[in-house]
This record gives sequence, structure tokens and C-alpha cells, in this order.
Amino acid sequence: MSLPILIARVYDPPGTWIGACLLVDRLWPRGVTKAELPLEGWPRDLTPSTALRKWFHADPSQWEEFRQRYLDELAARPEAMADCLALCRRGPVTLLTAARDRERNHAIVLRDHLLALLAGE
Repeated sequence: MSLPILIARVYDPPGTWIGACLLVDRLWPRGVTKAELPLEGWPRDLTPSTALRKWFHADPSQWEEFRQRYLDELAARPEAMADCLALCRRGPVTLLTAARDRERNHAIVLRDHLLALLAGE
């Protein structure tokens, strides 16, 4: 049985976050102080590269292509992925992002990838 990996916006009320909180954005979110986010970590190595992020923001209709490119980037970062998986094995995790689109963002891809890896163990 895998533990939950939730996604929340950094602007959501903190009561909606459970377990260890990870900021999964490459850039610090605007208007949020570090004291406001009870972070367990900020794994920038698991965020989309700047080039990929900018490419996707220029054309959000490329969702499926973005997903594959991001998964390719994640595959190239096994150490960072191992650290995140270890945290996920210990208890619930909330991936925090500033992304406005709740249905098409990198945190969804990361969560799904983490869950698939945990399920394969």
C-alpha cells in the first residue's frame, strides 16, 4: 500500500497540506515568504529545466510532449529521485507548486512518476 502523494498550490491554506511538504518549483513563488512554507525540502533537481519550463509556458497545448520531455529529464536525475522516493516511503507527502493550472502542471507528472516507481517496488 503506497502512502499518499498530494499536490497543492503554495497559495492554498496550509491545512490542506499533509505530511512532508516539498516545493517542486524551480523558482521561489511570488508573494510567499520562506517562513510561510513548512518545507521538508526544495528538490530543484526534480523540477523541469528552465528551457523546458519556458517551452511549455509558451505553448501549453503541448502537454503530452511536455510530459514525455519532463519524464526524460527525471530519468536523468536518479540521485535526486532516490532522495524524494525515500521521503515518500516514510509517510504522506504534499508537492507544493505555484502553478495556476491544477490539471496540467509538472507536479502532476512528478507525482504520477513517483507513484509508479513506488508501485513497482
